[in-house]
Amino acid sequence: MKRLYIISILSVLLFAADIAQAQTAKSLFWRSDSLQVSEIVSETGDQYRKVGHHGPAVENSHMALRIYFNDSGAIDVYSKSGRGMELERYLWYPSAKMQEAAGAGSDGYIVGSTVGLGGIALWDDGKEVKLVATKGRTARVGDTKKGSYAEMIAYGVEYKGELVDISIRIDVTAKSREAVITAKELSGKKVQFLTGINWHEGQKVASGEEYLSVWGLHPAKEASIPIGAGMFFSAKDFPVLEKTENMVRIISEPKSEVKTRVISSSTKEAELNSAKRFEAYMMK
Repeated sequence: MKRLYIISILSVLLFAADIAQAQTAKSLFWRSDSLQVSEIVSETGDQYRKVGHHGPAVENSHMALRIYFNDSGAIDVYSKSGRGMELERYLWYPSAKMQEAAGAGSDGYIVGSTVGLGGIALWDDGKEVKLVATKGRTARVGDTKKGSYAEMIAYGVEYKGELVDISIRIDVTAKSREAVITAKELSGKKVQFLTGINWHEGQKVASGEEYLSVWGLHPAKEASIPIGAGMFFSAKDFPVLEKTENMVRIISEPKSEVKTRVISSSTKEAELNSAKRFEAYMMK
């Protein structure tokens, strides 16, 4: 009896360890075979329609984020209601039946022509410069000691008369609902990065000295629930904050690397499920 008790305790501990390890996940695959891979290298800078969920994706227990495999530099959001990992199971697009019966999340965040939630473009003398990769593009996903990551690298981006290589990396950890986004010029050249959060008509937009916040419905047939999107940043690194017709954007000082933290929620989840709660989190 004692032996059975010990085995039961060990089983519980192993199950708990599995749950802890499963608080983050990543996904990357060609749509042609659906086999998970750790890297996709392409001389063609636009594999948006050929790569699963349009690019490398990563998730924590509250949201999933993907980086589009094209010139946009955009990051898109998959909103979740449960804490389980959903990327590999639903491949970003669960059916209405899966959403209703299994509590699957939804692709209700609409990026449009913007960089979405924390995506990256460059800034040159008052103009946005998209990450047009003249020398190819690489997507990667992997695990770290504390979680998982997704990365996209655009090689040979024309910027101020020279070519630069720009990496966008998203890191998620098991102990945080936020994601860290790192943008880097790989050779160490200083560039001005543009990032921020997109917004749509009717949404509530707020900002402080070092945060941006947007809450509301996105204009899509499947977007039936309000979604929150937030960003934390360093005012020292990003001294310019402005609201345009579709973005609350921030522009960096000339830097070779910048970091921001992003978060998303919706009314489907248990914690930050209202505009009031979401804004309180952003202002803390």
